[in-house]
Amino acid sequence: MPDYRRFWCPGGTYFFTHTLLRRQGNDLLVRHIEPLREAVRIVRQSHPFHIHAWVVLPDHLHCVIQLPSGDSDYATRWRLIKLIFSRRLPVEEPRSAVQQRRRERGIWQRRYWEHLIRDSDDLRRHLDYVHINPFKHGLVERVRDWPYSTFHRLVAQGIYPADWAGEAGTAPLPYTD
Repeated sequence: MPDYRRFWCPGGTYFFTHTLLRRQGNDLLVRHIEPLREAVRIVRQSHPFHIHAWVVLPDHLHCVIQLPSGDSDYATRWRLIKLIFSRRLPVEEPRSAVQQRRRERGIWQRRYWEHLIRDSDDLRRHLDYVHINPFKHGLVERVRDWPYSTFHRLVAQGIYPADWAGEAGTAPLPYTD
């Protein structure tokens, strides 16, 4: 059995990736962007966190969030976000007999990727990774064209230039994996 180890750092800044269970051709997250936004708003009221960066793609999302000082419980936040979002959608996805018996939805993968941000360089790399993702996946020609991203807020704050990463084929990517 895999040994999943999570880092619990009170007040920590974390990068997360959450993925739909069925990714192929699935646009559920952008098709239902408002219920997802509402779930995040509701959870932030009872379990605050600061959003440094967030991007929602059709079948997965990435974000960088910071927890309040003395708080390391990101797992509860994610459980609630996924639960609230899922309850706002009609049950249309295929579900196994086990999922039906447990009254579970077949929307999200059970596991998620989490990374504790270690320093300012690590933060910058992850902010860039979050914002370049729609371009990397071929969803847009320019980063600024993707509507489901905090990139626009960070441009308004002067953190990124509006033409960051250029256009497809015209500029090197600032960060790739």
